[in-house]
Amino acid sequence: MKAEDRLMLDKKLEENILISPLQKQRGLLLIFCIGIPLALWQLGATGLVDETPPLFAAAGRAMAETGDWLTPRVNGLPRFDKPPLIYWLMGGIYALPFQENLDPLGTWAARLPSSLASLLMMLALGDTVMTLPQKRDFYPRRTAVSVALAFGLSPLVMLWSRTAVSDSLLCSTLGLSLLLHWRSYINPKGAGWCWGWIILGFSLLTKGPVALVLSGIVLILFGWMQSDFRGLWKSLHPLKGLALSGVVAIPWYVAELWVEGQPFWDSFFGYHNFQRLTSVVNSHQAPWWYFLPVLVISSLPFTPFLFLGLVQGFKPIREKIKPSLSSSRKSLKSFACCWLVAIFLLFTFAATKLPSYWLPATPAAALLIGLAANKTAESGRYFILSARVSVFLLFLLAIAFWGAPLWINLISDPEMPTLVRELNASKITVNAAIILSLSMLIGCFLLIRIQNWKLLFIQGPLVAFHLFVFLPIWSLGDRLRHLPVRQAAHLITASRKKLEPISMVGIMKPSLHFYTEKIIVYEGKSAGALINLSERLREEKRQGWEGLPISGINSSKTALIVIDSKTAKRKHWNGLIYKELGRFGIYQVWRIDRRSLEARADYLRGIGVEPDWRKPRPERF
Repeated sequence: MKAEDRLMLDKKLEENILISPLQKQRGLLLIFCIGIPLALWQLGATGLVDETPPLFAAAGRAMAETGDWLTPRVNGLPRFDKPPLIYWLMGGIYALPFQENLDPLGTWAARLPSSLASLLMMLALGDTVMTLPQKRDFYPRRTAVSVALAFGLSPLVMLWSRTAVSDSLLCSTLGLSLLLHWRSYINPKGAGWCWGWIILGFSLLTKGPVALVLSGIVLILFGWMQSDFRGLWKSLHPLKGLALSGVVAIPWYVAELWVEGQPFWDSFFGYHNFQRLTSVVNSHQAPWWYFLPVLVISSLPFTPFLFLGLVQGFKPIREKIKPSLSSSRKSLKSFACCWLVAIFLLFTFAATKLPSYWLPATPAAALLIGLAANKTAESGRYFILSARVSVFLLFLLAIAFWGAPLWINLISDPEMPTLVRELNASKITVNAAIILSLSMLIGCFLLIRIQNWKLLFIQGPLVAFHLFVFLPIWSLGDRLRHLPVRQAAHLITASRKKLEPISMVGIMKPSLHFYTEKIIVYEGKSAGALINLSERLREEKRQGWEGLPISGINSSKTALIVIDSKTAKRKHWNGLIYKELGRFGIYQVWRIDRRSLEARADYLRGIGVEPDWRKPRPERF
């Protein structure tokens, strides 16, 4: 190419006219074709993962079955954990004709909203990068695919895209809203400013006020970095925008508060939002630096490019560069920095910490990785260092899997006692080692010819890692950990007598309720739990079920109990009169004589053991 032609091409790149509509469509089609197997392959082939996903799935299915689309309910109790959007989406799929025949485990319907949300996020990231290529991006379509894959192949995204909870939906709705806000800021004369706020309303219906808080922090940080609060305000119309978000989200909150009253207010706003932020809930306590290793792990093996992207994104602050209109069009990296830092700050200061809280930051991390890994004429020694460290991380991961026989025997999970033997017998670790080695060798070759560095070539084999390592491990875990619960549920469904109550004690698996579609009385391992169980079978009332005394005409003198082997060995559970109906993994299914249970409860009360089932339990199901 002649020098004059090269200058002309550079000029066109700076004017953002390199990508034609046809090229953009082809780029999005490529992302879609790669994203489909990542999102949907074997989606319904395994059962639900305890503990939380069965609660979401059961609530969604209950909406479809009862026609009550206002209040999510699980196991006969209202579930105020999350707003209803995820339940509405699941319930809509469960309501489809012939759904049970097409989805016998009920997991495809529960997981599809999360998987499609992640696929949508991949497309939105790719579309943004191609629509507004960043500085000296000679190949924006390739960069777009790399950004989409950096998101889709994040270990955190791979896990939660196949988990039937609301985190992936929050990640997608909040992420799409933020991308649209940035695009409205870049093009303030456009008429699409309202869509970011409308989608933010759906985000508020996904996980509550946290979406509004995160969005606000991101925009404030970005306005400060750009030294352009006025321009941001004018382009986003926040007062009108918040009104639009409210039109989408507030009606459900008002209706739910009207119907359910104080319990909804105390549980949703008090416990699940305010208390999670200010105090530790469910023992999810962690040090302040908790999200630093989560940040590193969720971006492997390209974490070095994430840090490089953060340094580049904050360059205007470090060098005190005053942004201009033209530089604002190139501010996507800075916006991603504000996005990631906002989530890090909020959840670092939150008392309750979980890995899933980092999921809304993964689109920002993907942007930083993909944009920083795009080699330009301005790339210097830090770019080369990041590339070398990324390839070295691939080398370490490959060595770890080649050396799996040395450490795999250290794995110990009481719920999966045969896991080590099954892993040794499979080819999963060998497949992982081969795929990671291939990706590492490609990286080494590109390092030799650094002028031809292409992150996409290294990411290619990692798609195979998802299909031939991640999914087989998921399937193995399902067979060893969750299949026994499904087998116990099948036995209970087949052998249950009329009006016979069902309980699960010890290890509590909500999936038992999901698979039996019956009310399950869950209790713990302690002596007090035994008393709780005897009283609850006699006195407790829930929607669709109530406990009855043994002597009642319309009652049952026996109860079905699923108990794990360790709990069954405890002294207060020994000596009861029961018949064992079956054993599945670590679980036993008993048909217990309730009179024997009552007698043991009377004895425990006599020695001072007190029941506590009447005390409020925010997380009960």
